[in-house]
Amino acid sequence: MKSAVETLTPTRAKLTVEVPFEELKPSLDAAYQAIAQQINVPGFRRGKVPPMVIDRQVGRGAVLDQAINEALPQMYIEALRENDLEPLAQPEVEVTKIEDNELLEFTAEVDVKPQFDLPDYEGVAASVEDLEVSDDDVEEQLQALRERFGTLLDVERAAADGDFVTIDLVALQDGEPVEGAEISGTSYQVGRGGMIDGLDEALVGMGVDEEKTFASQLVGGGLVGEDVEVKVKVTGVQEQELPEVDDEFAQMASEFDTVEELKDDVRGRLTNGKRLEQAAAARDAVLETLLDQVSIPLPETLVTDELNGRRQNIEQQLMMSGITMEKYLEDEGQTQDEFEAELERRVRDAVAAQFVLDAIAKKEELGVDQSELSQHLVRRAQQSGQDPQEFANHMFEHNHIPDLVQEILRGKALAQIVESATVTDASGAVVDLKNLQPDGTLADPAEASEAAEAEATADGGEPAEQD
Repeated sequence: MKSAVETLTPTRAKLTVEVPFEELKPSLDAAYQAIAQQINVPGFRRGKVPPMVIDRQVGRGAVLDQAINEALPQMYIEALRENDLEPLAQPEVEVTKIEDNELLEFTAEVDVKPQFDLPDYEGVAASVEDLEVSDDDVEEQLQALRERFGTLLDVERAAADGDFVTIDLVALQDGEPVEGAEISGTSYQVGRGGMIDGLDEALVGMGVDEEKTFASQLVGGGLVGEDVEVKVKVTGVQEQELPEVDDEFAQMASEFDTVEELKDDVRGRLTNGKRLEQAAAARDAVLETLLDQVSIPLPETLVTDELNGRRQNIEQQLMMSGITMEKYLEDEGQTQDEFEAELERRVRDAVAAQFVLDAIAKKEELGVDQSELSQHLVRRAQQSGQDPQEFANHMFEHNHIPDLVQEILRGKALAQIVESATVTDASGAVVDLKNLQPDGTLADPAEASEAAEAEATADGGEPAEQD
């Protein structure tokens, strides 16, 4: 078999493959055997019909078609391997020449991974914002804790911002109730938002058994975005009484004896969370710095597919949250064009990052062992809310395991880049990423070193088996 490659664009190639007929013989023999099992010819047992009889009865063309269809996929893969091409999608294949008993020729056009010069990724320098936990951050957490232990008291006055009201609500269009847009006996905190536009403004000043009608738009169902009249009736008003933040509250709401101990714990947990956020920002900053050093031609079909997928995912999330795209853009202070431009920028960066991390993983000869794959399957299942075993079965059945392996390899490549990077905060201090633990705490460097050494020497010091 001979193959040649023509570069159509930096991300698309055309393979031309010539196959001598002797290399098609195994596929031809298999085609004759298969057809012999399917036809009845007087004087011959099923499966024992000679090739020359099949040629007369069925036609040599049908045999060739079946043999070529069986052989093409493997020949295409061999041609990719010979020319060191990594495909990104299914090819467009065309048989361009069949000279019976002489030659088969076919072409395959396919999107391929682009070639680019990998920049130096050792010791990348990047910066992130300072890690700050303010007194206001602590007070906000304490306020949320107070609300958890607050009590609701019935009051005989009009509803005010922050009160809890019990309401009946119905949406009307042309004077008729909208199906599925009616609730009763629902508790709602005035000012919380998120239910329907105009509700909070209508509820302020309403007393028990009072009704009010206001104009709004539906945010869910088949009439999403439609103008409706909303009738709301208040059947109860309750005021929330919050406990004082003192030692007694600390003992009731936590395992601590004093409010100062509680505040210290809150500040510590906030610090751990901020540290994890800073680490995520550091990874993004390091990768962004690396991407700025390389120019990668991107396959437009891949970018378009990713754009469509992300756009659809955003629309589904908004629909599940009961928010229209128009409302989302208004809240974000974006126009539709600005939203699309930002989405495309993020998609292009993400696709380019995949190519860079794939190249680093290949250069560093990174591998994935079975335990890493199993742990990744469990995490992905948990993220999607599925049973781990069912998720794993689905991934294997639909041949998604190579994609998951690639995800792991990219994560390893990024971790290796970040580990060698120098990341500083806005104040110039070096951000400690090496000793960061999954809960946001920092391990003692000596203890971390001992733990790493113990792990490395486990099982007789043998390294984990790599695929």
